[in-house]
Amino acid sequence: MLLLALSFIVSAYLLGSIASAVLVCRLFNLPDPRASGSGNPGATNVLRHGSKKAAVITLLLDIFKGVIPVLLAKWLLPQPWLIGAVALAAFLGHLYPIFFQFKGGKGVATAFGVFTAVAWQVGLLLLLTWLGMAFVFRYSSLAALTAAVLAPLYLLLLTQQLPWVLWAILISALLIWRHRSNIHKLRNGLEDKIKLRSSS
Repeated sequence: MLLLALSFIVSAYLLGSIASAVLVCRLFNLPDPRASGSGNPGATNVLRHGSKKAAVITLLLDIFKGVIPVLLAKWLLPQPWLIGAVALAAFLGHLYPIFFQFKGGKGVATAFGVFTAVAWQVGLLLLLTWLGMAFVFRYSSLAALTAAVLAPLYLLLLTQQLPWVLWAILISALLIWRHRSNIHKLRNGLEDKIKLRSSS
């Protein structure tokens, strides 16, 4: 069981390390998201480059990086803390990808994927939270930060599994840490708002 769990954790990290935004931008002949816009290899920055299609593909790929390993872990690893370890590994892979010099994204979509795979009801609440905040305030980062703060609470209320709540707190804390520059911009009124216009 330990060897199986370790193989899941390593595989989840490697899958998380695939930088979807970089690969999609190359496919669509868009600028490297790490060197333009906000510098973050994520769907929001891809959208800033003017392609909704590329942004949606990036978003879905980043979500599935979290969904796939956690669903497999739930199927084959009965212990909640092992499932949490797999979820954390996938998330860390996105943040610190071994294939891209450990320079990854902020983890919003991948975190959403792992939370949704643990409990779809949690994913639904996080989606509604993000959409509500984004619609009212038009800041992607603020919407993500709000969802991150509420994720452990949603897990506690809907699953009552303490191991999942504990790893959710760690993931949320890392996500907030990765958004520290956005928090500074929000406080100073410098954060970019979500723009819906695009060329494709």
